[in-house]
Amino acid sequence: MSQRPDAVVIGAGIVGASCAEALARAGRRVLILDSSFAGGGTTAAGMGHLVAMDDSPAQLALTAYSGKLWTELVPDLPGNIEYEPCGTLWVAEDEEQLVAVREKQRTYAEFGIEAETLSPTQLAEAEPHLRPGLSGALRVPGDGVIYPPNAALALVQRAIANGAQLREGTRVDAIGPREVLVGRERISCDCVINACGAEAAQLTTGLPIVPRKGHLVITDRYPGFCHHQLVELGYLTSAHTMNAESVAFNVQPRATGQLLIGSSRELVGWDGTVNRAIVRRMLDRALDFMPGLALTSAIRTWTGFRPATPDKLPLIGAWEDTPGLWIAAGHEGLGITTSLGTGQLIADLIVGATPAIDPAPFAPARVHATAGVS
Repeated sequence: MSQRPDAVVIGAGIVGASCAEALARAGRRVLILDSSFAGGGTTAAGMGHLVAMDDSPAQLALTAYSGKLWTELVPDLPGNIEYEPCGTLWVAEDEEQLVAVREKQRTYAEFGIEAETLSPTQLAEAEPHLRPGLSGALRVPGDGVIYPPNAALALVQRAIANGAQLREGTRVDAIGPREVLVGRERISCDCVINACGAEAAQLTTGLPIVPRKGHLVITDRYPGFCHHQLVELGYLTSAHTMNAESVAFNVQPRATGQLLIGSSRELVGWDGTVNRAIVRRMLDRALDFMPGLALTSAIRTWTGFRPATPDKLPLIGAWEDTPGLWIAAGHEGLGITTSLGTGQLIADLIVGATPAIDPAPFAPARVHATAGVS
């Protein structure tokens, strides 16, 4: 970059790409640095759901806002992001969970999110491969699925079209007040955005972000086998309880006709090896809901690291210890969904615009003194 950048974004995953795109669109000179390549890391290893989530009011506000931004942006993105407006079915196994479905529907309605409760018969018609005997589901038709690596690349290209520059294979060694160090090179700027996902704490001491490993399995092509993103009602408990291991039923139909099967979570540090026992548990859970999956062929299994925080909310905002440093990390399994909302919040806060939603619940200051995740 011939001129001094206004902003340096560290990390070209989908969150960093969103921050860079929003800042470049706002007229800032942006330099994007990534230790590997754009669209890699957690972004390349995750599921591509765009989903409204209501584990907390703040989470629902951010996912709903970001979902709206995705709906507006998708028509301007290339077809290779593989956007599928399939909607989500939150599946209830029993009457107790059906009560939770109805409460979830009321909560969504308060945020203007369209949703409907399906009876067992309607659920069977919507997804014939689900096992009989389920009590119903909540259908959220506005949810969708994308292919994350290409979506991140598309956002990077939009940033570049607005004057941003990208340097791949460039590892940042340290962040200082309004500067970053890359080997012996010192890059000064007005602000630095740490969007390094699960690795964010390696550059910013005190960030309460830890890696949480997850497994995914993808099948061969079976067009029409599954029509919606399918999630069990117990997913929120599984995903947001910080215990050593958990699995939950979550299946996505891909634009390719493949099925993406999840999900699992483990707190095992940076051990990226495939845990065959937990994959077996994950697949058994999927087979319990969709027995027909037993007739499909899995072609690949992999792991990735989600950036987890103590209160299950991302850190979006200024980091008080280092002048000019901003954090956009800690999204765990919702980085794809919330990326656009995160990028716009960061850009609004940096340029002094009024954000569309309250940024206070995501401010890093709320956990500033926290050194780890319990």
